[in-house]
Amino acid sequence: MILFGKQKKAAEALVSQDIKFTSYYRDAIHRLKKNKVAVFCGVVIILIVLLAVLAPVIAPYDPNKQDYQLVLSTPSRAHLLGTDEFGRDILSRIIYGARVSLTVGLITQLLATVIGVIMGSLAGYLGGWVDTVISRIMEIFSAFPDLLLSMGIMFVLGPGISNVFIALALLSWVSTARLIRGQMMQLKEMEYVEASKASGATGARIVIKHLLPNCLSTIIVLVSLGIPGAIMAEASLSFLGLGIQPPEASWGSMISTAQSYISYRPFYSIFPGVAIIITVLSFNMFGDGLRDALDPKLKQ
Repeated sequence: MILFGKQKKAAEALVSQDIKFTSYYRDAIHRLKKNKVAVFCGVVIILIVLLAVLAPVIAPYDPNKQDYQLVLSTPSRAHLLGTDEFGRDILSRIIYGARVSLTVGLITQLLATVIGVIMGSLAGYLGGWVDTVISRIMEIFSAFPDLLLSMGIMFVLGPGISNVFIALALLSWVSTARLIRGQMMQLKEMEYVEASKASGATGARIVIKHLLPNCLSTIIVLVSLGIPGAIMAEASLSFLGLGIQPPEASWGSMISTAQSYISYRPFYSIFPGVAIIITVLSFNMFGDGLRDALDPKLKQ
């Protein structure tokens, strides 16, 4: 088949764009491997995920098993991190708490990403009154402090893990939508988009096949950096009694309960606090490494 004029230019532009897309991510992975801190944090994240997945195998005790003869006991061979006010093993509850934190972080970011990508794509590509309406909605959500808004949503919906997903997703989608909107507004003026239009592609096909793949690096970074924020938000809501409800193990609720015993059993609040710090720092530093690896300006 012989192509002429606009058809030939369109084909050449699309092929060139696909080649650049493939080589870009191959090079980004190579740069990420050179970042030792990011690689180390990635390994830590993998270990935390394995710990959460294999909790029934790894945890030494049932996290909800009570033993009133061992109430608030100090760390020992039998209970490496001690026990809580009901004699439950703190180590087992921290391990099971990782399940809650990772589940909240991942599902919240998936929901926020889907909402943000859809809204940002519509606003950036279509423009006009659609952009105006979506921008006003984003401004409304941005007008309230995150924790205050999440508390208000949880008061309306009630406590529970499914409602935590909804509340935190409604907080996170705005930042994703804004960045996707900005990128869409820039990318829709590129030559390969014009080539796609010349070849007869619809707006939906252009957005899904050509524009969103070029936003993928931004989306990956937003998800990796958004997960620790969601974990912290869940811990804050659980600390306030609006998140995960007893007896389910949650790092935030453990710290909240431990306040009453912090003067003579500080380990009770320290250990879940350390778990939160390690998890959040690992995701943050890994996300920073991803951002650096995926930033074309840092390409050497």
